[in-house]
Amino acid sequence: MKPVVAIVGRPNVGKSTFVNRLIGARNSIVDDQPGVTRDRIYFDVEWQNKVFTVIDTGGIIPGDEDDIMLSIFDQAKIACEEADKIIFLVDGKEGVNPVDYDIANILRQTKKPVYLVVNKLDNPNSQYMTSDFYSLAIGEPIGISALHGSGGVGDLLEIITEDFIQEETQEEDDIIKIAIVGRPNAGKSSIVNALLNENRVIVSDVSGTTRDSIDSKLKYKDKDFIIVDTAGIRKKAKVDWGVEKFAVDRAIRSIRDCDVAVLVIDATQGISDQDKKISSIVTEAGKGLIVAINKWDLIEDKKSNTINQFDKNLSKEIPFLDFAPKIYISAVTKQRINQIFDKTLDVYEQCRKRVSTGLLNKIISEAYMLNPPQSVKNKRLKILYTTQIKVQPPTFVIFANNADLLKDHYKRYLENKLREAFGFFGTPIRLSVRERSSKV
Repeated sequence: MKPVVAIVGRPNVGKSTFVNRLIGARNSIVDDQPGVTRDRIYFDVEWQNKVFTVIDTGGIIPGDEDDIMLSIFDQAKIACEEADKIIFLVDGKEGVNPVDYDIANILRQTKKPVYLVVNKLDNPNSQYMTSDFYSLAIGEPIGISALHGSGGVGDLLEIITEDFIQEETQEEDDIIKIAIVGRPNAGKSSIVNALLNENRVIVSDVSGTTRDSIDSKLKYKDKDFIIVDTAGIRKKAKVDWGVEKFAVDRAIRSIRDCDVAVLVIDATQGISDQDKKISSIVTEAGKGLIVAINKWDLIEDKKSNTINQFDKNLSKEIPFLDFAPKIYISAVTKQRINQIFDKTLDVYEQCRKRVSTGLLNKIISEAYMLNPPQSVKNKRLKILYTTQIKVQPPTFVIFANNADLLKDHYKRYLENKLREAFGFFGTPIRLSVRERSSKV
């Protein structure tokens, strides 16, 4: 198991900027507004062939009674419990803050190695500004500039990793990545917490609590998964420029990076236009899809056909999602919650399914003979040959005499026939057409 290093400090001292410097990419959201990072966010860092996990935490304000700030404080405490070592980041430009003393007192109680790092020393002549921080009695201050990567960043990493041992990392190809997506307040974070069986992500009734896409690794039935909790995706017109826009963009990128997306729909709110939009993003990205109707425990007067009625309504409102399996769950009671893993394994297998060329052409030929397309200006489509060229999603090329004659409605007909024959439930199918010369 990789060593874990937690980064803690009060808001806006540059924790996320420092994390971005360590991992060499702008993965944590960075903004001048305090309190941007709320949850624990995990990243793998490699330094001189030593790999360790760094936890970016929300800014700590001990004693703050605001619910969100209390949750951030709890998340930081959990991060410190998980960590082997702790980086206490302070603001060298602002100087020692009374809150820094409170945090230092808390960190001393952890009995973990704590490294006091003075950030924002962007001017080479500002290194002397570290001396004031000796008053925190947390160790010798190390001055850095996370923004520019100057100062003692390298020295800090040398000190932190001196007793770390290089470990072989598991191949990512062996891990199935699930993105939990949906509009705000549909219960995505509660589902993640239920799957992980811990308060891994802050859960609040305040819409938009999750800002970053957060990865969590776990094992289920001897299979490794990465669960990605994403920010709620709202309509563009309702998304404020800045942090929320970055969070929504991150959520969309998480969809593109995942293997299977779980679209969470609030059973008490029904199906919205935004649910349709998000499902379109998933299918356009070619990802496996499961529809999870959450808060099913809050539906009163359930009858034997309630699920069937909801299924029919889904089919009516989002007909292009008929291929996706639906599960009715409750994150609060954990009703059917593990079906997310079971369905993901099934859908992942369908996404990677390959069909033999001979059998594929047999099915397409039968479909053509059963329902040949109408001629256009006395020209009729002739399907000469079909082959599968890739998986995730299953992608097929139809060689025909005239590409313009293969209309969208006939593509949908052929797609339905492929699903009848081979399943492909939970995965989009790509069909393209190429003209083949009669000389070939």
